[in-house]
Amino acid sequence: MDGEASAALLSIALGIGLAAAVGLRVFLPLLILGLAGATGHIALAPAFAWLTETPALVMLAVATVLEVLAYHVPGLDNLLDTIATPVAIAAGAIAAAAVMTDLPPIVRWTTAVIAGGGVAGLTQGLTTALRAKSTALTGGLGNGALATGEAGGAIVLAVLAIAAPVLAAGVVVLVIWLAVRLTRRLLRAAR
Repeated sequence: MDGEASAALLSIALGIGLAAAVGLRVFLPLLILGLAGATGHIALAPAFAWLTETPALVMLAVATVLEVLAYHVPGLDNLLDTIATPVAIAAGAIAAAAVMTDLPPIVRWTTAVIAGGGVAGLTQGLTTALRAKSTALTGGLGNGALATGEAGGAIVLAVLAIAAPVLAAGVVVLVIWLAVRLTRRLLRAAR
């Protein structure tokens, strides 16, 4: 495989890893992406350079703190899941497009929308289903632990995507595979 193809595949893997992290928490991975871009650890597509600027970083930091805290409030967390699902899909596509610098624009955006938005939506859907189950089982009291795990997962996955994109994409594929297996098993048990 030549250098251009390798770089393109790495940027796609990076985009998928970041998009999956966005499905766990919308603003936290974008903040990590912006900080990584601002410190020179990652190159962003020119149209997304605004993510590295101080006003955007401050806004993302405030939004991250508010989002993380709000998910620890029973009831509000379920409402946020309703709002966060379409936002996560859009933010997943944006995060993916921001790092797919080695692709032509039409390919970048198509891949970002399908893979990035799709993975973010799937991840968000899985967490929404888990939170609904947790709410039913614990009356919402167990949701704080779930929210903490999601925030931690978003941090780990975003950092892993930046440090080792292929490994992060592999983790995403593995988690999706496990989730599909578990869902099938639960559906069979329900019948």
